[in-house]
Amino acid sequence: MARVLIVEARYYAHLNDMLLSGAQAALAGHEVEVLTVPGALEVPGAIALAADSNRFDAFVALGVVIRGETYHFEIVAGESACGIMALTMDGVAIGNGILTTENEAQAIARADPSQGDKGGDAARAALALLAVKEQFV
Repeated sequence: MARVLIVEARYYAHLNDMLLSGAQAALAGHEVEVLTVPGALEVPGAIALAADSNRFDAFVALGVVIRGETYHFEIVAGESACGIMALTMDGVAIGNGILTTENEAQAIARADPSQGDKGGDAARAALALLAVKEQFV
């Protein structure tokens, strides 16, 4: 049984509820905690802080970034992904379920567990990376 922390950005709460539902279903049988942060930019930092505690074996990053009228979308999408990748390259098992979409309809199609189930996919990816990590420890 793995100890998994789900770090979720609640900016779009109704969409994140779907991602969280899918992730929790995929992690059934594991010890799961949920930490909420304001937005996608805060997810990598929260995972880094939690990883330093050695309380968790793996992490699931959840959130939704929807393109708007400004360049802010590119910054949030790129920097959150870069932060998660940097932690992964340092050996932290993270499943990235931060959606980057053009509109809400695309986000719903990907977040809904009965459709895209990207929350579940991220949870399964975290467990898969943990299994790889355990082969080398």
